[in-house]
Amino acid sequence: QVQLVESGGGLVQPGGSLRLSCAASGNIFSLYAMGWYRQAPGKQRELVAVITNTGYTHYGDFVKGRFTISRDNAKILVHLQMNSLKPEDTAVYYCNFKRGILDVWGQGTQVTVSS
Repeated sequence: QVQLVESGGGLVQPGGSLRLSCAASGNIFSLYAMGWYRQAPGKQRELVAVITNTGYTHYGDFVKGRFTISRDNAKILVHLQMNSLKPEDTAVYYCNFKRGILDVWGQGTQVTVSS
């Protein structure tokens, strides 16, 4: 079993920054990918960013250099630094852990970008 604990999120003004963190614990082993997805009301869940234990990263098209995902392998901790936030970034952000057929989701954290 793998457990995910998310932190960060909240309310920020347009142009501001937020940092999300996700810590994984349990039977992690190796060869995994962790990342963040988001879901806005009435929309499908979409990929924000993912990083593997080897450091490979991939971002959603909408990110356009505004977000950076990083990891601490020793602590199995992933951070998502979000800069230049826009109102359309408002959504519930979910941490995700994948290893083979194992697919674990966090409970989600709300990010609201509004003046």
